[in-house]
Amino acid sequence: MRLLRCDGKINSVWNLFVGSLMVFAALVWLLLSSDKKPSSATNPDAGGGPLEPLIVYCAPAVKAPIEAIAREYEREFKRQIQLQYGPSQTLLTQAEIAKRGDVFVPADDSFNDIGRTKNLIAEAIPLVRMQAVLLVKKGNPAGIKSVADLARPTVKVALGGDASAIGKLTRQSFEKLNQWDALSKKVVFKITVSDVANDVKLGSVDAGIVWNSMLPMYETLEGVEAPELTAVTAKVSAALLRSAKNPTAALHFMRYVSARDKGLTEFRKSGFEVEEGDVWSDVPELKFFAGAMLRPAIETTIKEFETRESVKVTRVYNGCGILVSQMRALKGAGLPDAYFACDTSFMKQVADLFLDSEDVSQNQLVILVKKGNPHGIAELKDLGKAGLKLGVGHEKQCALGALTAVTFKTSGVFDGVMKNVKVQSATGDLLVNQLLTGSLDAVVAYVSNAAAAGDKLDAVKIDIPCAIAVQPMALSKESANKRLAGRLLDALRSAESRERFEAQGFKWTTQ
Repeated sequence: MRLLRCDGKINSVWNLFVGSLMVFAALVWLLLSSDKKPSSATNPDAGGGPLEPLIVYCAPAVKAPIEAIAREYEREFKRQIQLQYGPSQTLLTQAEIAKRGDVFVPADDSFNDIGRTKNLIAEAIPLVRMQAVLLVKKGNPAGIKSVADLARPTVKVALGGDASAIGKLTRQSFEKLNQWDALSKKVVFKITVSDVANDVKLGSVDAGIVWNSMLPMYETLEGVEAPELTAVTAKVSAALLRSAKNPTAALHFMRYVSARDKGLTEFRKSGFEVEEGDVWSDVPELKFFAGAMLRPAIETTIKEFETRESVKVTRVYNGCGILVSQMRALKGAGLPDAYFACDTSFMKQVADLFLDSEDVSQNQLVILVKKGNPHGIAELKDLGKAGLKLGVGHEKQCALGALTAVTFKTSGVFDGVMKNVKVQSATGDLLVNQLLTGSLDAVVAYVSNAAAAGDKLDAVKIDIPCAIAVQPMALSKESANKRLAGRLLDALRSAESRERFEAQGFKWTTQ
């Protein structure tokens, strides 16, 4: 085939054809490239597709702030929040039947409790508190000052039904006061607390019982703090539903709602009494101090927590004596958000820095020797045998060393045994490694230290009460992320965590 002619016609046509192909190829390339560009509205975990909307079940009592928070969250993170409103019990039933939904925000934590018994709820984050009040027209024309006034024949009253938090809690309180039977006979029951307020606004009733947080929404109405309603209070938390398709995304939204400088600001503007919230961070970081002997039992749980919450946990493992010295030297932001100690004695040394601690587990001191016990060690005094090379924990640097010293002294073998000590370490794992390499003949360590080398070592039990270490954990008083750190400690108290502790030789003490 000839492509060239002296007049150039075929050549021109060919050039035009090739040029068109090049333009077409370039357009295709641009289209494909644009599809590959990252977008703030795509989810890498979902293969780059659009972000899945989050379904949030919300009680009317908190509708206004939650709606404002959701719209701001959508603008900031390009993820749609689908809000569904209704009485708390109705929403919970809907979530149970539909087996779908991500977050549940009822008007009282009692509905979260019900959800937990049905295994519908995984965890919750506290948001606000509310107080029941009488709602009347501005100026209180009917002169209603107490619940007793509601019983007057001429007074019309509206109240939420049991499916709503306000209705259920009011009924429970009035039953204790023996005031429910008389009042219930004349009450007009409404589906939601908003329906109650609207009836008062329209004049269909003279009074209703609502949450004090709703008062700013109704300029023509006012609240009356009746003494009989003092006990009718609600705590509101955002709960993660087990039906959540993407728990990490749902928890991200929950952290946003509960942050002191994000969602709680909106609640405060709406007149709510807010709980203490964390400082907002898209990917927050926790600092966590823990005794070195706890690492094998807790590391997997912490990694799973990081993935689930999409957060970073900076761990510092060391002998508790060293950790305590560091905490005493640190100030402000340098302190950890939480501390998991090898023994209660070291938690007591920094008790002023932490909230109340909780005992989680126990670990037993044992004498570890090579398999077959070649030196015939049967009890503590045998550690004083001539020529024996012994390793123990450092008394000042770790709980292991401090506990070992107390055990030796209590048993009356301290002087006779310490002459054989060749190594004093800040961690039991280092002692075990030297025992395995033959540098030492015996070590005093925890049962958990031998868990990974049980086929190579024998353990001689030290059967006295002081040879048991108790491991407590606590939240820092100064942490800016108490809610997040608290959920980490909850994860460390979970059933899955217990299995990991027990597999390492620990005994579980927490309930």
